[in-house]
Amino acid sequence: MNVCVLFLSLIVLSDPSEVKTDQQILTDQADQWDLDIIHKNLAAVADNMAEDFLQIRSDGALVDKQGFLNAVASPQLSINPYTVEDFNIRIFGTVALITGETRMTGRFGAETFEIHYRFTDTYVKREGKWKVVQVQITPIRASED
Repeated sequence: MNVCVLFLSLIVLSDPSEVKTDQQILTDQADQWDLDIIHKNLAAVADNMAEDFLQIRSDGALVDKQGFLNAVASPQLSINPYTVEDFNIRIFGTVALITGETRMTGRFGAETFEIHYRFTDTYVKREGKWKVVQVQITPIRASED
């Protein structure tokens, strides 16, 4: 009887507005991952990634999880804060596709860089947690008006 009362009181006392949808969870997670990459918070970057993570770079090269983390950790790399435009999430059961457009600037060694690209991040929900399994970027060339 006590277990039943406890369970019912938890249901009554819980605030349904505090329960996040997968859409909200993925939005927050993607935003935080961007910040973690900028600030080189490698533990948090790695925690967001599946062990079988794969990046498809704009030149077609494949990069695994450790290669991606090594690139983020490089003391040569500095990424300025950026925003994502045209952000969209489509969820298909336990798979989510996150797309958007980014204008990123920063430095690699003594050289500054600026890249404008569209991306697709693929997340899979495993054991109740969303993890990014694949990232692909496609550069957007400046229009010649």
